[in-house]
Amino acid sequence: MRHLAIVGSGPAGYYTAEAAQKQWGDAVRVDVFDTLPVPYGLIRTGVAPDHQSIKGVSRRYEATALSDNVRFVGNVTIGKDLTVEELRSLYDAVVFATGAPHDKQLGIPGEDLANVHGSAAFVGWYNGHPQFAALDPDLSGRNAVVIGMGNVALDVARILSKTEEEFSGSDIVAHALEALRKSGIRTITIVGRRGPHQIMMTPKELGELMHLERASPRVDPADLPEEAEDAFLEPGLRKSVTLLRSFAAIPESERADKPVEIDFDMFASPVRLVGDGKVAGVEVERTTVEAGRAIGTGETYVIPADLVVACIGYRSSPIDGVPFDDRLGRFANDEGRIIPGLYAVGWARRGPTGTIGTNRPDGFGVVEKIAEDFASGALGNSAKEGRSGFDRLAEARDLDIVTFRDWKKIEEAEARAAREGAPREKFVDVESMIRARE
Repeated sequence: MRHLAIVGSGPAGYYTAEAAQKQWGDAVRVDVFDTLPVPYGLIRTGVAPDHQSIKGVSRRYEATALSDNVRFVGNVTIGKDLTVEELRSLYDAVVFATGAPHDKQLGIPGEDLANVHGSAAFVGWYNGHPQFAALDPDLSGRNAVVIGMGNVALDVARILSKTEEEFSGSDIVAHALEALRKSGIRTITIVGRRGPHQIMMTPKELGELMHLERASPRVDPADLPEEAEDAFLEPGLRKSVTLLRSFAAIPESERADKPVEIDFDMFASPVRLVGDGKVAGVEVERTTVEAGRAIGTGETYVIPADLVVACIGYRSSPIDGVPFDDRLGRFANDEGRIIPGLYAVGWARRGPTGTIGTNRPDGFGVVEKIAEDFASGALGNSAKEGRSGFDRLAEARDLDIVTFRDWKKIEEAEARAAREGAPREKFVDVESMIRARE
């Protein structure tokens, strides 16, 4: 019998569990650990609440989680409730699928001003992550600046610009919906160091900006390259740039009825956040792009900002006993192998790149490496206790484990508490989640 521990219950974790089942069938036992009492990681707390179709992928993970040889072990923190060395002594292989839950820092003066947030915190706030539910961003000002040119920046801008009615059918949490209902924000500036040909925004997400009830996107035509140059782009990026061109062509008469503007400010590199205690503006340096790199021109100006959300990337959490690459913000690994018996998958392996689906081949790839290491003897030949050994240790430490059956009770309670038209009203603190299983 093979005993596998997976740390993290998001897409990378469950794709890895699925791969282990296909590799070893009934000859494997998989325990999927998570700090939270609820599974699915960024599917629950990272995917935008108005993208319910994307969240539907969790049904695939549920099929894996409900199988006899895969078990969800929630409310257990590796490195606190259980050491990595203890995991290694119990399981044949340990796979870290912890994602990248921390924001990268801007690294510029003024980053510590009030009402400056990273996207992990801000997205966690409107998605009800217990760590960020109490963030309470101040939305009373007129001007918001979103730093970054990827889909997360689009998510933040779109959420800030929607009407209450446009959240119908979403699972945005009540405290965020109430704050957005009272929001005074009328200008949302999306700032990027480079130009249209370097954006990381996908056409579907960009296209959503054309259908907002009270908001209109704006692109300065001067920021757009010659249209003939678009021919050299890969098809997805070409579609995105075509959408930017359509934003630039929106007549002013069509904007008149929409009080919120989403302004793309490209070729602008943030150099300083200004304000007295609370942010009041973002000083940026005008750039040019040479060989794909943003080069400063020395020209600076200030964008008014009552709220700043930095969407510039994420970092994994270091764990005692696991080699970590601080420069790249992920576990130090060679194609998924960390040290004998320890592996990384998903963002914990490669950094915050790719889509949810990218984690499937990643999970199957790391299981292939584990199988190779079994075959070569690199994982040793001594029998490990696996699940039974963990259960004995958990009982001795009085760990309050949340199972998948418990999670289904939590899920049912959230569905019962949902406002009309919403799929659920999430519990936003661990204590409420645990009480709901009783």
